[in-house]
Amino acid sequence: MARFGVEEEFFLLDGKTLLPLSMNEGTRDRIVGHRAGGTVTPEFLTSQLETASAPLDTTADARVQLQGMRVAMARDAAEDHAIVAATGTPFVWSDEVVVSSSPHYDRVAALLGGLTRTHEVNGLHVHVEVHGDEERAAALNRIRAWMPALLALTGNSPFDRGVASGFASWRSILTRRLPTGWTPPHSRDYAQYRAHVDGLLALGGVTEATSIGWTARLSERYPTVEVRVCDAQLDVDDALLAVALSRALVASEELDACPEVGLDAIDASLWTAARFGQQARIVDPTTGDAAPTWDVVERMLSRIAPALTAQGDDAFVAAQLARIREQGTGAERQLRALAQGGPEGLRDLYRATTAPEDGSRQ
Repeated sequence: MARFGVEEEFFLLDGKTLLPLSMNEGTRDRIVGHRAGGTVTPEFLTSQLETASAPLDTTADARVQLQGMRVAMARDAAEDHAIVAATGTPFVWSDEVVVSSSPHYDRVAALLGGLTRTHEVNGLHVHVEVHGDEERAAALNRIRAWMPALLALTGNSPFDRGVASGFASWRSILTRRLPTGWTPPHSRDYAQYRAHVDGLLALGGVTEATSIGWTARLSERYPTVEVRVCDAQLDVDDALLAVALSRALVASEELDACPEVGLDAIDASLWTAARFGQQARIVDPTTGDAAPTWDVVERMLSRIAPALTAQGDDAFVAAQLARIREQGTGAERQLRALAQGGPEGLRDLYRATTAPEDGSRQ
């Protein structure tokens, strides 16, 4: 099976107030670097961190790296009485955000203007290796209509400035404000994909090709299809479920037989998935009709089952999907932690997801 890589984004929060913390150079120097086989780096804002795994072969290998990097970050953050939170948006927002110093981030901030002040968002990105430009373009075409189903299962950003936003993925709504925040266009071949990218760059709505934020895209740096639709995931099992499903979707050429679904239907489904999570109605890529999320997920599973089996992920995926149906998505678990324990309950939930061993889920 194809190799893959995982990128996760996190917030550094004050351990008492849950406010995002702008890290000074000393704190950042202590936290970033090589950890557990992967790498921790600064992100767009100084309150954010990103982890990147090495190229991986199995979800078992991914578990070791993802958990190891979370534990290392949390340990180092604790020296400043801070916690590391795996959430798509912070519970409360800072009055002032600070952009990480780099030529790239300076250009992005200049382009975003006032949006920068409210662009505190974290995602999970899954890179799946695909050899050949035409093969990558074809893989992107076949997965684009399945992105709403992935989002419905992985919403983990329910808060907007200290209150429930009403959305499972408030992050997705914030990224919708950007020029390339949602579905990539269908491309008949790789040349047309490049033409789409070049056209966007010519408009000046993105600073460079690596800033294109579609729910899935072709990586500019690696021979991979990059699935970007998911919020940052609350715990490692949530992240690994997104990884396993993304990898199987990219690998399943059986999906090529599905009818082409229009861009409006996919984008509207992303909105309903962001709003209602696993209770959403979304487009069914096998028919083009609206259907409940779990009906679409079952049809997806029936088509990617051979890939899941080949990956060795079939039993894991079945168990994690059953857990989500019973215990809720990350967004639902965050809301429940807040309702039961207030901000302290939310703080304890975040801490549990970066602990050396899995804690009890809320």
